[in-house]
Amino acid sequence: MRRELDVTKHDLARAHVDSTQLKERCKMLEKTLKETRELLRTREAEIEKLRRERDRDRAMAERRRSDMHGHGNHMLVHDDRTWRTPSPSRNSSASASTSTSTSMSTSSAATGLSASQEEDRARFRSAETYMTRIDSWSGAQVLQAVHDINSEILQFSAAATEMCNFLPAPASPSNPKLAQVLQDTTARIGPNMTRILASREHSQEPLLVQLALQGCVSLCIARALNSFCIGFPSKSDAVLAQIYNSMRITEPQPTSAKWRALTHQHIHSIYPTLTEYSVNELADTILRWCTDIFLLANCQSFSPPSTAQSPSLYLDQIRRISRSVMRLASVTREEIMSTSFEVTIADPSGSFAAGEMVDAFGDYGESHGKVLATMELGLRCITRVMGSGESMLEPRLLLQPKVVLESVLEVLDR
Repeated sequence: MRRELDVTKHDLARAHVDSTQLKERCKMLEKTLKETRELLRTREAEIEKLRRERDRDRAMAERRRSDMHGHGNHMLVHDDRTWRTPSPSRNSSASASTSTSTSMSTSSAATGLSASQEEDRARFRSAETYMTRIDSWSGAQVLQAVHDINSEILQFSAAATEMCNFLPAPASPSNPKLAQVLQDTTARIGPNMTRILASREHSQEPLLVQLALQGCVSLCIARALNSFCIGFPSKSDAVLAQIYNSMRITEPQPTSAKWRALTHQHIHSIYPTLTEYSVNELADTILRWCTDIFLLANCQSFSPPSTAQSPSLYLDQIRRISRSVMRLASVTREEIMSTSFEVTIADPSGSFAAGEMVDAFGDYGESHGKVLATMELGLRCITRVMGSGESMLEPRLLLQPKVVLESVLEVLDR
């Protein structure tokens, strides 16, 4: 009865949180719609300005061409009067020479003018295409995509945990393989959650295992999405990320965004199999990390001789999550010019910071202790803006990451 009551309280708390998130999402949608309208008005004004400049340049070019033709005709008349003599042969020869020279001069000027006009037209077409490009996705759509990924992570973690049977005694650290798993997991998700997983019994209440899985998958996805190009060699990716960060600070927002989009697009054009490779690589990494979580939690399904259950049963679901991650990466890097989006997580073993993260179990008691894991990814956007006469990067947190704190142990032990 007590456990059912706790489950009911947990469901009520989740429903309350979901309701709050829906309200916040509505506000965010309204704000995004307003910003989009303002952006469209700004773009339309810039386009109209470019059109006026184009018309002015064309008018000036036409005026130069007319002046050039008029000047050429005047030269012919003037030369004919100056060099007119009683000798017909000399007159004819001089007129022919002058006419040929003037014609060549006029043709050369017209050719130069034509090349200049073509260059102006090409420059305008490039600028027009550049300035009129509108984001393919809105901020609300990106936010919804992050919510969907969080939902898929939750479904996978809950289903995988429910299918496993845990031994009542904690796993023995004397096993060399387990010692290596303990070291690897500590480096990934931090020492606090790793220690709790390895020392506590999960046969009666495996909720901590589910939370650890959510934190593990969220961390893996965040690391992938915060790279410049998922699946690209780490050294090359680090160089590209450094170049982009420098451009984002020093160049206008459209310039750095355009470079990011073109670079990311051409990487995938040069390596057409990179997307599929990245999906498989990310899925394999998530699977390997989750397997280590179950080993630390002393899951019977992964201990010899029983191998009845395995996270590989959920490989299709993990690959679906990986494809969603790749789609989000493609959209945020290639199809959004007005800003740059980044997923956020809390620092494992860091301190709780109200306003920057949300305690998933805050409704059950006071939030305190270190961060154990990030259950749900957050989202922020970073835009280069002008302020006080100089440009600066303006970060905005659109979705706070949801975390689990050490205080959750008090809730579970009640």
